[in-house]
Amino acid sequence: MPEVIQVSHLRKAYGATIAVDDLSLEVDEGEIFGMVGPNGAGKTTAIECMEGLRRPDGGEIRVLGLDPVRQEHDLRLVIGTQLQQAQLQDRLKVGEALDLFASFYPDPAPWPALLDQLGLSEKKGEYISRLSGGQQQRLFIGLALINQPRLVFFDELTTGLDPQARHAIWDMLRQIRAEGRTVFLTTHLMEEAEKLCDRVAIIDHGRLVALDTPTALVRSLAAESRVLFNLENAFDPQALKALDSVTRVETDGPRVIVYGRSAEPGKPLLITEVVNALAEQGVVFSDIRMEQPTLEDVFLQLTGRAMRD
Repeated sequence: MPEVIQVSHLRKAYGATIAVDDLSLEVDEGEIFGMVGPNGAGKTTAIECMEGLRRPDGGEIRVLGLDPVRQEHDLRLVIGTQLQQAQLQDRLKVGEALDLFASFYPDPAPWPALLDQLGLSEKKGEYISRLSGGQQQRLFIGLALINQPRLVFFDELTTGLDPQARHAIWDMLRQIRAEGRTVFLTTHLMEEAEKLCDRVAIIDHGRLVALDTPTALVRSLAAESRVLFNLENAFDPQALKALDSVTRVETDGPRVIVYGRSAEPGKPLLITEVVNALAEQGVVFSDIRMEQPTLEDVFLQLTGRAMRD
């Protein structure tokens, strides 16, 4: 597939703070591409450089063949942007905002249909200041799509949305991809990235630390599986720690979590080994289940568990 975004050795600093450090990646046409990272990892700075909102200190960027700095006006006509933080006049009505933004473009989408997709039809005559946080977020998504962009950027797309609205927006993104258009999104929600994205870039401290499909990222890093169960009687965790496939055992009252590597071909599953070991000890347990590694496990393995500001 042709590349719609090409980023080569991107660098951006704010004084002594390096926000983006030697970032290189490509985004293919017609894919949903995700970027994830801890707070302060450089996600928003990187995406704003691609959108032409910030001038890089170094490196090269091409978006749909255009230079976001030198050809910003031309780029605005073919991309859509939803910013992490945005503001409109409080006394502007929802329909007026969409009508205003539609006037900026030669071939805008019919915004009443867009409002209907976003569940905001009944709010057309409402002042923006009276919308809930989730409704305002959906409005900004509509404004990003008003010019029927070939490529749309979403920064923290579903922040503030309830589960129903979030899933509806996910369906919209899948429809955008089905139409052959491209989506670039940043998110803190690993479930969102795993379910939506064809490929995911993980960045930390402004650098790219991994880039692949969610499935391949989980497989390549050999993230741990988990077996969870509740204890009904006495338990010696040492018997489980002695198993070759087990890496660690955590207990929290009656709750036990056993971490281990996925079984190699021809060998029993982790949960089978755990059940056999418990049976040999005569341990009574309940609510046992096995959880496979997820993109969140990969993310934590690569970026750590410490909280970020």
